[in-house]
Amino acid sequence: MSKRNYNYSVNYYLCPMHTMEDKKAAFERLLTIMDDLRSQCPWDKKQTMQTLRHLTIEEVYELTDAIMENDVQEVRKELGDIILHMVFYAKIASETNEFDIADVLNGICEKLIHRHPHIYGDVKVQDAAEVSQNWEKLKLKEGNKSVLGGVPTSLPALIKSMRIQEKARAVGFDWEKEEQVFEKVEEELREFKIEVENGEQTKAEDEFGDLLFALVNYARFKNINPEEALERTNKKFIRRFQFMEEKIKENSLSFDHLSLDEMDVFWNEAKQKGL
Repeated sequence: MSKRNYNYSVNYYLCPMHTMEDKKAAFERLLTIMDDLRSQCPWDKKQTMQTLRHLTIEEVYELTDAIMENDVQEVRKELGDIILHMVFYAKIASETNEFDIADVLNGICEKLIHRHPHIYGDVKVQDAAEVSQNWEKLKLKEGNKSVLGGVPTSLPALIKSMRIQEKARAVGFDWEKEEQVFEKVEEELREFKIEVENGEQTKAEDEFGDLLFALVNYARFKNINPEEALERTNKKFIRRFQFMEEKIKENSLSFDHLSLDEMDVFWNEAKQKGL
């Protein structure tokens, strides 16, 4: 079989605008390459949906890292990796005649049309909140047994709590005022402290979970994404800690021979530098 000659020019990737025909051609190009890899590459030939799963999860996290860093070019590259995985899964399924990429694309198109009757029908909406409410009602009409049924069980707990609360809000189950939510945070904090003081480990863990859930709820009322906020704090801590490590090394010191107060000198220097 002759090898196809694909010219990966810089201009191809950096062109700011493409026509619909360009986009179709690019997608067809990817599908053709996927066919080649699946039939000729030893590694690609042996992959299954199960072996790809953990790699897909990794790619999604790499995308979120790029988004958090506001690195648009890295976002572009990571999106390419994820699209490749989607095409890969569809290719594997097509080999057993279960479905192919056309089924995947047509399926999502039909769902989007059905879930947006204010665009493709005669339904009127006032705002984004009403769109979300209609979305959840339509899902229930489609056969979903619970509003919360669409929340993946394997989601990280913090993100899962966000999605649970958002879905409950979409059907009207929510606090009326943010002051009520903050009062709930304070209540959960008091209950957590009581169990800690009582030495009740299991109860303390339960109350800590309630406290986190309440904090996520309050963050939602303040339009704060708790996952992103916590990740920014993680990154900030890493920058400051690594600065402290560098200063300790520069001064020929070690953690073993420094008190917490002495470490704080370097930590505060990092804060002053805006790290």
